Amino acid sequence: MQKAGLRGRATQCRAIINLIDEAASGTGGALLLHGELGLGKTTLLDQGSATATAHPAGFTVLAAKGLPDEATLPYAVLHRLLEPLVGQLPLLPTRQTQVLTRALTGEGCPEPDQLVLCQAVLGLLGTASAEQPLFCRLDDVPAADPPSLDVLAFAARRLRPYRVAMLFTSEVSATISDVPALQLTPLDPADSLARLADLIPDGLPGDAATTLARLARGNPQALTDLAVALTPAQRYGEEPLPTALPLDGVLGRSYRDRLRRLPTETRWLLLLAAADDVLDQPGLVRAAVASGTALSALAPAELAGLIRVDDQGVNFSPQLLRALVYRQAPLARRRTAHLLLARIIDTGPEQRLRRAVHLAAAADGPDEPLATELEQAAAAPTGTYATASAALERAAQLSDARTSAGRGNAANRLMTAARYAWLAGNPQRAHRLLFRVRAGGTDRAVQGRAWLLSGEMALRAGAAGEALDCLLTAAESLAPTDRQLALEALLRAGEAVSFSGEYHRYAEIARRAAGLRQPGAPDAVLLAQEHIAGSAAAFQGHHHAAAAHLRRAVTIATRSTDPAGLTVASVASLLAADDVAARNLASRAVARARASGDVSMLPRALELLSYAHYWCDPTGTTAVAAAQEGLTAAWESGQENSADNHRGMLAVLAAIRGDRAGALRHGQFPAGTQPERQRPWALRQWALAVLDLIDGRSPDAAARLHSLAQPGTGSGQLVVQVMATPYLIEAVAHSGAAAAVAPSVAAVSGLTPGSPTAVRARAVRALAVFDRWASGTGNPGRRAVSARCHALLAPRGGGVAEDYFREALHLHAAGGADFDWARTELLFGQELRRSRRPRAAREHLHRAAETFQRLGVPVWTQQAMAELRAAGATVPAPTVDVRTLTAQQLRIARLVVEGATNREVAARLHLSPRTIDHHMRNIFHRLGLRSRMELARVLR
Repeated sequence: MQKAGLRGRATQCRAIINLIDEAASGTGGALLLHGELGLGKTTLLDQGSATATAHPAGFTVLAAKGLPDEATLPYAVLHRLLEPLVGQLPLLPTRQTQVLTRALTGEGCPEPDQLVLCQAVLGLLGTASAEQPLFCRLDDVPAADPPSLDVLAFAARRLRPYRVAMLFTSEVSATISDVPALQLTPLDPADSLARLADLIPDGLPGDAATTLARLARGNPQALTDLAVALTPAQRYGEEPLPTALPLDGVLGRSYRDRLRRLPTETRWLLLLAAADDVLDQPGLVRAAVASGTALSALAPAELAGLIRVDDQGVNFSPQLLRALVYRQAPLARRRTAHLLLARIIDTGPEQRLRRAVHLAAAADGPDEPLATELEQAAAAPTGTYATASAALERAAQLSDARTSAGRGNAANRLMTAARYAWLAGNPQRAHRLLFRVRAGGTDRAVQGRAWLLSGEMALRAGAAGEALDCLLTAAESLAPTDRQLALEALLRAGEAVSFSGEYHRYAEIARRAAGLRQPGAPDAVLLAQEHIAGSAAAFQGHHHAAAAHLRRAVTIATRSTDPAGLTVASVASLLAADDVAARNLASRAVARARASGDVSMLPRALELLSYAHYWCDPTGTTAVAAAQEGLTAAWESGQENSADNHRGMLAVLAAIRGDRAGALRHGQFPAGTQPERQRPWALRQWALAVLDLIDGRSPDAAARLHSLAQPGTGSGQLVVQVMATPYLIEAVAHSGAAAAVAPSVAAVSGLTPGSPTAVRARAVRALAVFDRWASGTGNPGRRAVSARCHALLAPRGGGVAEDYFREALHLHAAGGADFDWARTELLFGQELRRSRRPRAAREHLHRAAETFQRLGVPVWTQQAMAELRAAGATVPAPTVDVRTLTAQQLRIARLVVEGATNREVAARLHLSPRTIDHHMRNIFHRLGLRSRMELARVLR
């Protein structure tokens, strides 16, 4: 049933299908869909009608809609809904026919006859459904006339014996008591972007789609209105995107109509609340008193469901309404509101920026003193970055453009406004302000700051090559006047190199950073220089030298409270394999970014936190939680590259846990966003390789991982390859000498389809890189994994492999993740069993199985159990609990066991074959099964 226009509504679609199916089989029912305007309630009604009409049972559709103009006409909705059934009125008992006829012909219904009327409507629906099932739909329940709604609610609660499905929609949930309700929530980021792709198949440039999706706040109608309103120039990136919903769009017109019906005093108080998003209830009271308006004037807006008033002030429902209220008010009235708010706001330092913003909004020409006041107030740590950015943009507008000093002030204010917009998580606004900075032909220092910000934004949401060029240009421009900012540019340039895999360019960055050394430099400068020097040494394979620089960087960062500095130190700790320090520094960076409102740094800090948690516990929930939160933060701040990094890491974490569906879902990036060989692509290949290993496709896994980097060339995803080296070595060790690679994998890896894998030599080189890193850091967990890798490559059945395995187990006992320890036990047990030493193998396999079971990773537990059985141990068959399946999954599983194909199941349940494929993968994963035959044994 779910169409492209119903993105993110699978749950609601399934509920409607179930409602219709149950009614067709003789069990009627009702459902209320509720959610704010524009979320797709009417579209779901339309899809429900289409589904009912196409149903084999052949439903008759009865439709009505609540209309404000008919809300005072008793039984208007009932008249429209039952009109197709009027011919069957004589089939009812005489008294019921008489009462219902009078109600439908406008004669009303006295109170003593109310129950008879309700029974008549229920009887008419039941009688009609005996011949053909009915699908009754009522859109916009709150606008329906109350008498009709009372009667229909009575019937809705008593439909079970009849072939009737009744579907209501409302903006509030408590409209009809005792009728099941299902809420529609805003679309998530992925569905919002998919909806925009449906509306604009040719796509949008850069991060335009993300910007529009954030502006729409997950409202499908808002997305449609924005897409329709785009000019050709906006579609092609030649003009700035809109910053608010169009007033003449469907959503804008709907809310404007509602606002127009409100009293003048109500609209005035709404404007005051919209003009100041931190106006609390006491402030609102002061503003109302100052304007001679009673606070009770807000009641009509509350009753209409447009706002909710609490101690924090006025909450608009939805939040989109705040901007619409403000923009639809005349300019003069907006200025009056700002002047009034400036008068009633406290004059203390904490309210300085807020008061200056209102005064500036009411100004109508250049005013340098007011511009200076705005600039100084914006610099104080009392407001948000978003407010400070808007204040500085207004300060630039108020600057005196007739003098060179005024123009210079305006440029500096715009530049800082752009920086603050980026920190607030609004890259589109930052781009727009940067364009104005460059258009002004400002001095070299301001231009250097502009290049730095452009490079940082390109790094997070653009092309890595463009980011690197911008950042190197910024460093060159800033070096003569601001070494600290120049080094910040070089730090970001190093990050761009790491993201793109062009590590050979890091030497240039290190040379530039060395040229900026100076005695007595502040901590931020020293931190940057030590980090760059340590990273350069690490990427060149000089890990002992790198460790000294990286540890000094971490020591310096212990004194830092800057989120950016803390993330730099966290990276240094990861390179030095100090996982606990990396985790602590990343956690501090996350906390500081939140506390300071620096939205721009939050995705990066959470990315590093997920990496640190991975090294500490790759199967735990903490790494997943950090990556999921980072993905949300990246999307909300328009950082597509950061979002893809998080998607890639989530795919890896899911694959390691054996969650195939999760790995494949997270590994799907939006079309065209990630070129091959960049970090998100590499993470995805790693995740797919782990799935290949789990499924026994070792040659495919080896081919995928062989493609990540070219050790010794300075190209490729070196960091990801180092992280994935243990899986590469295992895949190579388990691949036969003449094992063939699947064509789809060969296309990615660069190997010839069907040919023997030619990756062993590269795997050995990759292991040499891993060895140098593990040895240089001294981390026992890394050294243990290194020893395990050498054991896997050693001749099978000999003493060399066993010695390496025992060395690995000894090192695991000194530190590292339990999962890696258990993997070593499993692989050692496999080696011993295949060397015909089953008794010795069982000891290690038992420990592996117990650890995997404790960690909650069934796929690895099952592997250990299978090895134990092969080694002669008596192992109980794994228990399968079908109660872990959802009702829909159990229904699908039973149909499959009965012999239906996926396509036949899809047709039976009115779903797509692809959806059934997805459910089947989840069913197998939840039950720990591999085939339909195993599923049949479980369910029978």
